[in-house]
Amino acid sequence: MQAINQKISPLWGAVIGALVSPVLIALFFIGERFANLPFLPLNFFDWMIRSLPGELITFGIDTMVELIIAVGGGDDLDAAAKLAERAMGIGLFWGLGVVTATIFFWALNQIDWDDVSYIPGGIYGLAFGIPLMALAIPISITSPAPLWLKIVWAGLLFLGYGVAVGWAYNLLGIGTTTVEANTGNVKTDGIDRREFIVRVGGASATLTVVGVGLGNLLGSANSSTTVADAPTTDLAPEAEATAEAVTEVADADAGLVPAPGTRPEITPVRDHYRIDILSSGLPSIPADYTLPITGLVANEVAWSLDEIMEMPSQSEIITMSCISNRIAGSLISTVKWTGVSFQEILDRVEPSEDAMAIKIIGYDNFDEFLELDMIRNDERIMLAYHFDDEPLPLRNGFPLRIHIPDRYGMKQPKWIRSIEFVDAWEPGYWVRRSWSRDAIVNAVSVIDTVATEDTFQDDNGVTYVPIGGMAWAGDRPIVSVEVSIDGGEWQACELREALSERAWTIWRYDWAFEEGDHTVQIRAFEAAPEGQSDPLLQPTETRGVRPDGATGIHDMEFSLAAMETDNTTEIES
Repeated sequence: MQAINQKISPLWGAVIGALVSPVLIALFFIGERFANLPFLPLNFFDWMIRSLPGELITFGIDTMVELIIAVGGGDDLDAAAKLAERAMGIGLFWGLGVVTATIFFWALNQIDWDDVSYIPGGIYGLAFGIPLMALAIPISITSPAPLWLKIVWAGLLFLGYGVAVGWAYNLLGIGTTTVEANTGNVKTDGIDRREFIVRVGGASATLTVVGVGLGNLLGSANSSTTVADAPTTDLAPEAEATAEAVTEVADADAGLVPAPGTRPEITPVRDHYRIDILSSGLPSIPADYTLPITGLVANEVAWSLDEIMEMPSQSEIITMSCISNRIAGSLISTVKWTGVSFQEILDRVEPSEDAMAIKIIGYDNFDEFLELDMIRNDERIMLAYHFDDEPLPLRNGFPLRIHIPDRYGMKQPKWIRSIEFVDAWEPGYWVRRSWSRDAIVNAVSVIDTVATEDTFQDDNGVTYVPIGGMAWAGDRPIVSVEVSIDGGEWQACELREALSERAWTIWRYDWAFEEGDHTVQIRAFEAAPEGQSDPLLQPTETRGVRPDGATGIHDMEFSLAAMETDNTTEIES
């Protein structure tokens, strides 16, 4: 007779969990791509990072960023960080599958289960899945699917996963029991477990690869998060043309030619950095989007995006940086913003005397508070809806985001879902996690390029090496930038007129060629604060990003070999 009469080592459970879990992940991926259903592994990861202590999350982020920079991914840090987050979320989910399958095998051994049945596996799958569903589905904001469908879909996948693991336990434990006639010894013969594992592993790998490939063919995760006629994550050709036109106009009037290799003065919208709290994709925005403004106001409203865009608007070329940007990091960009002044909003909704702040919540459930006194004193604070004269791409905050001058991006929610007028300021999402209360921008200067391949000669035969980069101090003007070569005296750089009071300033310094190894340092001065006469030197103390943003002097090492005359360009001084 056949029965499950062999106890299976829990280590076999770990092996089965490791082999079957990728198939479950692939099926969730197909559901996301084909039917806009939740990708539960990343939804659970989103829940976890929102629930753990802020210090622990920050430590994890810092460690991840340092590793990305160490392996050379710092030039596209936001994309690399998103990829790393997704890998960690999938890895965590896979690890949970391994651990729970191990526990399942151990539990069946303890109760001496001796029947071939799918019931234990089904119970295990639901026991594994229901807690994850309860935690992850409520924040599966990237999926527009109805709640009942999310629950049914995820429940069926977990049930199937559990049945598959239980089926493996059954097969590994099946034996044929016989009694030898001469000795009376009981002998149990089972299947070849190594062969079984090889077959399961091969089937799992095949199903996983096919599943991922099918998911990629069926559709893009981003397609589920756009509203009707909303911009996608790619920049439309018209917007590219607009961005190029803005740059050409600026080039025509600004005078100074940037050193070769200096960053673009206007960041193409498609390259604008993106940092947010979602690892699972982009939020789902309703096709009938309206912005409710409620709370301590005389006139509660629910404006459509068209109604907001009909209000008096303002536009400005603005540089914005993430507070977690390292010195010379890539989490900083400059584009043209357009929106409506928040003072216009105040005039229309008429806050009560008790209203002291607004609470802004995004579709990613990110929240931030903004004091009304700040709005009343600064007409530049805007509810923005355009980048470079085109609707915000979804990845950058469609349909609405806020701009607050002289503040890092951590204070400026995207994908705004609601605004509520409240009677007191409270700590927002990142402030609660021990980041800066005010997140005021630190002045910074950066070396983008030492153009060793673009040396030139003046009419006296002196060879020069162009050096260039940018300096920025929020909405405080940069008045001078200085370089020091090999620890020598600080020398003034040429400055290109900034595109606006809130945009970075491009600088250039042409250094007389000297063969050998060298180090260049850079520092900037912002305009004198009110009541003072002397410009203010940027913070020079080397400090990490937490909690108030990085500070320090940027330097770059370079080497110059003996010059050949043919490598230089003759210019007039």
